[in-house]
Amino acid sequence: MFTSTPTKKITIRIICYFLLVLCFVASVFFVGHNESLYERPIAEVTKTVLEDTTPVSDMYSNDDQLFTQRITAVLKNGEAKGQLIYLTNEYSSSAAFDHEYKVGNKLFISIKADTKNTGQLTGTIIDVKRDYYVLMVAWIFIFTLLIVGKRKGLFSIISLIVNALILSFALDLYVKHSNVNLLIVSGVCVLLFTGVSLILINGLNEKTYAAMLATILGTFISLLISFFVMWITSEKGLRYEEMQFLTRPYHMVFMAGLFIGALGAVMDVSITMASSMFALYDQDPTISDKALKTSGLDIGKDIMGTITSILFFVYICGSIPMLILYLKNSSTLGLTLSMNLSLELARALSGGIGVVLTIPISLYTSMIFIKRKRVNR
Repeated sequence: MFTSTPTKKITIRIICYFLLVLCFVASVFFVGHNESLYERPIAEVTKTVLEDTTPVSDMYSNDDQLFTQRITAVLKNGEAKGQLIYLTNEYSSSAAFDHEYKVGNKLFISIKADTKNTGQLTGTIIDVKRDYYVLMVAWIFIFTLLIVGKRKGLFSIISLIVNALILSFALDLYVKHSNVNLLIVSGVCVLLFTGVSLILINGLNEKTYAAMLATILGTFISLLISFFVMWITSEKGLRYEEMQFLTRPYHMVFMAGLFIGALGAVMDVSITMASSMFALYDQDPTISDKALKTSGLDIGKDIMGTITSILFFVYICGSIPMLILYLKNSSTLGLTLSMNLSLELARALSGGIGVVLTIPISLYTSMIFIKRKRVNR
């Protein structure tokens, strides 16, 4: 007796869920007990005592507080595994480079030699072991994608992993070979990112082809316009101080960043436009080209403002800590903005140009493939 197709699908789904939960439990257990794989000593905090609090103020009247914390921890690896170690932690309320540790935190430490023969192990704190927290956030992301996107969510995860591997390989290639042109490498990456992302998630169909063509055209045209504007303005107003430690041409690195940075927004717009256009056609195959074009333009106008705003917020938010730091230390507003926002604004504007251009490009490429679909009906 053969099992029916619906029953098979349910069985496969149950097996997939079981394997997913099994992977989750196994990974959490592994990361929670992997101290022996590290060469550096790791200690788990078992007791903390706040010993001292000192108020401080700088020349710009910025107030802060310094705290001294005595920590008792147990070593989790190495020859002294299981022994207690006593640590001192000094941190501030701003918690810029340090923060308060609590019971259960695992710390990378450096063990000091017992020169006074006290019999007690002491040491200094180097860093926090964060792999457990990173793993939990990653699993929340995975579960959210799978619950909302189901099959497409799974392919989204796969495409993200593949794209990350491609980018890692490309950067490694550029770092190891000084004669490699980073813009060419970025261009190849853009093509691969586009193909992997759209084909894995949407499959091989007219909608995917339209979105891929629009994405590639929109991204490359955006880069050309940005390059032309920077050339005619001699890059005045752009501050490259944050790239001053690079041993490679920072102009090329910045342009490569513009290239790949614009891709995300352009791809989002192109697949949104293509999906909307094909959805309109699937709902009413007799819809006229004029009505299809009008509807597509209305959709494009609705998403144009939100996507450009998203680009602005995404690029600017990373500079907020530096803006606050400059302003708190009495730097002028003009200097603060020019030092920290010139490159970010350039990236946002370049991405915005790509978004605006991609809307009509996506509209007409989608209409071309829809016409082909009509002919082949």
